[in-house]
Amino acid sequence: MSFVVAIVGRPNVGKSTLFNRLVGRRAAIVHKRPGVTRDRREGQATVGGLTFTAIDTAGLEEAAPETLEGRLYAQTRKAVAQADVALMLIDARLGVTSGDHHFARVLRQWRTPLVLVANKCEHTATRLVFGEAYALGLGEPIFLSAEHGEGLANLVEALLPFYDSDRTVSDEVVGYYNNSIFTIAVVGRPNVGKSTLVNHFLNDERVITGPEEGITRDVISVKCNLHGHFIRILDTPGMRKPVKIKDSLEKEAISSALKAIDLAQIIVLLLDPSAMLERQDLAIARTVIREGRALVIAVNKWDTVRDSVAVEERLQTRLAHTLPQAWGLRATPLSAQTGAGVEQLLQAVFNTSVLWNRRIRTANLNRWLSTIVNRHPPPLGRHGRRLQLRYLTQTGTRPPTFVLFSSRPEDLPNSYLRYLINDLRRTFDLPAVPVRLYTRRNGTSYPPHV
Repeated sequence: MSFVVAIVGRPNVGKSTLFNRLVGRRAAIVHKRPGVTRDRREGQATVGGLTFTAIDTAGLEEAAPETLEGRLYAQTRKAVAQADVALMLIDARLGVTSGDHHFARVLRQWRTPLVLVANKCEHTATRLVFGEAYALGLGEPIFLSAEHGEGLANLVEALLPFYDSDRTVSDEVVGYYNNSIFTIAVVGRPNVGKSTLVNHFLNDERVITGPEEGITRDVISVKCNLHGHFIRILDTPGMRKPVKIKDSLEKEAISSALKAIDLAQIIVLLLDPSAMLERQDLAIARTVIREGRALVIAVNKWDTVRDSVAVEERLQTRLAHTLPQAWGLRATPLSAQTGAGVEQLLQAVFNTSVLWNRRIRTANLNRWLSTIVNRHPPPLGRHGRRLQLRYLTQTGTRPPTFVLFSSRPEDLPNSYLRYLINDLRRTFDLPAVPVRLYTRRNGTSYPPHV
């Protein structure tokens, strides 16, 4: 990464649209409603031969520090302070507003170099704002259309003075982009403390938190080094029951949370102790397991629980009954606010990652298979003949995946395959991670059992 570019401006001037254009994908939610973006979002941008870190920010609105708008404003200040250059966007269709004048004065005081960008210039008539824009005191504006990708060459030219090809890249940054990094997504229902937990991981108020429900709308990706592990952490929007979702923006937010489950290797499902493992929690957990991701469960706000022993016993019993496909899964109690239990959660994450990547030797698997068949032979097939289990091998990890060669795999009942998977877990110590078992005969594969 050669330099950092922050994108700032009033609400609805097209900051997220430009961010998506620069990073080459729809990474940020774009909606006609103002104020959609809240947390600052980073992405790797490549345009016109330049590669840099782009930061999308919330719309500039001054407010009291304790309000949500005030907290958003503080995040934008951090983004600008972090940047080598800030792009101040204005809406060329609306012209220069009094708010643009005000924030141009504010931004000049923040000492980060500024480039003025007049967005939404799909029509030449919008260039009539040239004189107005020049009056902002930020130099000659760059005219472009982020939505249609027009005018980006001029933007590249304006960014060239901030590019330094001789900058050295630290070993830590290299680590973020090699195979050592893995991704953790923190998911759960609204207001269970996901963002607070992410901030505690990072030891920084990196994402917006507060009592308001539904603050997080985008999936926010942050890279960090935790105990020598290069990690990408995804903070996700709260996921409610689909029947309760009427708003199109919330639907888009939940869609982005589901995509985060696809992107991550380890999923931390955060629960609220006042309502643990409700139907929506179980739906999320089953989605994680079905996608083959490693699931870690944590219960936040544990410091508010009165009878912690009884509550933990009830939770573990419910886990065993409702998520048998994640046998051995245990929940970690913690308080994201105070930090109590967070180290234990991190250890659970690292341990689960090891299990998710575990590989078992074929010789050991077949010794186990011989023992299990002698102890509990497979049932008779449809033609009255005993089914033969010939060979077992592991074909993959992340999650551990096995192939069982059999005489008539289509006759093996699900109950017997579940029995094999459960004993496989116990024998080879594979708790809490999905295990996939495919059956095969003469080159024909059958759907996996999990």
